[in-house]
Amino acid sequence: MGRLPARLLVTGGAGFIGSAFTRRVLSRHPDVSVTVLDKLTYAGNRANLADVESDPRFTFVQGDIADAELVARLAPDVDAIVNFAAESHVDRSIEEPDAFIRTDVYGTFVLLEAARRSAHQRYMQISTDEVYGHVPDGSSGEGDPLHPRSPYSASKAGGDLLVGAYHTTYDVPTLLTRASNNFGPYQYPEKIIPLFVTNALDGEPLPLYGDGLQIRDWVFVDDHCDALELVLAEGAPGRTYNVGGGNERTNLELTRAILALLDRPMSLVRSVPDRAGHDRRYSVDTSALRALGWAPAHDFDTALRLTVDWYRDNEPWWRPLKSGEYRDYYRRQYGDRLASGTAIE
Repeated sequence: MGRLPARLLVTGGAGFIGSAFTRRVLSRHPDVSVTVLDKLTYAGNRANLADVESDPRFTFVQGDIADAELVARLAPDVDAIVNFAAESHVDRSIEEPDAFIRTDVYGTFVLLEAARRSAHQRYMQISTDEVYGHVPDGSSGEGDPLHPRSPYSASKAGGDLLVGAYHTTYDVPTLLTRASNNFGPYQYPEKIIPLFVTNALDGEPLPLYGDGLQIRDWVFVDDHCDALELVLAEGAPGRTYNVGGGNERTNLELTRAILALLDRPMSLVRSVPDRAGHDRRYSVDTSALRALGWAPAHDFDTALRLTVDWYRDNEPWWRPLKSGEYRDYYRRQYGDRLASGTAIE
């Protein structure tokens, strides 16, 4: 693999994927320094960076990517920006779409402007397969039209289009990745895998949307970070690269697998009214990324077991998160749904 830029600004680096990338880069690239910029909203957690806090190559700055003055101060001291910062939960985007537009669109603009003015070596935007919308057959290629159907995916698509525009108009050396569903340790427990694992550990109901036959492709977070390292080092400026694990599962199949690993009964599962605009299937063609030499190192069953075991063994990490703001959100999101939900076998 080629060399990474020597000084990285990793935005959203205290979140799930951003912190995994930060830990991985610092452990594998002794000549690279990382400055993390994170607003520390509910999903950002300094504990995710505990392993690198004492590394002299690591710096943490609390702040908002939409703060143009702050970003302009940081940008001249780095060679590249890797943007993980995003409002990222579809359910929350239905409640508060304005926050998603501010971060995912305007925040991306602020970062691109900083990269342009500082003549950075690279600007890499981390996006999602959800921008392609529902894929009834086959897999989405990087050149396919975007059909976002939620405020979250629409805001991410807006950011993606800005990235392309800045490459074409200003020749900013941009890279764009679109990943399928990630899973692994340190994921905030509003997402389906950590939500269902931690609920099952507590004997609480598992709120499964609709019939549970929505299909998602799953990629282990470490495999995603391997892909991002490779794209950052060797990707062609202006290109988009899909990242997917090739692990399509229905949500019902995923739920059964989680309960089997925890030896918990299916009677915990409740079919609840589906969310608005819920896409049925996502799938991405990863041939461009594989042509660079990437392939996932973890098979799905092994990675899921590692993930479930991590949550079982790290209750002190997730238990405090499932209180306060999280409990208020959970009641708003699932209280009425669970009250009207039905058992699923």
